[in-house]
Amino acid sequence: QLVESGGGLAQAGGSLTLACAASGRTSKRHAVGWFRTAPGKGREFVAAITQNGDNKSYGDAVKDRFAISRDSAKNTVYLQMNSLKPEDTATYQCAADLVFRMLVIGRGYAWGQGTQVTVSS
Repeated sequence: QLVESGGGLAQAGGSLTLACAASGRTSKRHAVGWFRTAPGKGREFVAAITQNGDNKSYGDAVKDRFAISRDSAKNTVYLQMNSLKPEDTATYQCAADLVFRMLVIGRGYAWGQGTQVTVSS
């Protein structure tokens, strides 16, 4: 099970940190990724991190602004979002998979319900 938190309203140029807490069958053995879906658009890959955190991947739209990390002790993955833009407004979901590459191409075996992020101009 994956549960996202940390969404909310932010101003352009501001920051938010999202958290994805894993439990149950979703464990430290899984790579975790973040995706977002904006109104009227398809799901977009945001970032992913491997099981031990040694490899990370970012979507072009967020590269150099967002940072993904994980705390294995808490079984939680974070998405630090800086320099937010109105176009970052979306529902953000985390997903887990045993294979890191599957997340990078937009797939995962477990998904959270999502948390809304709204960025005002």
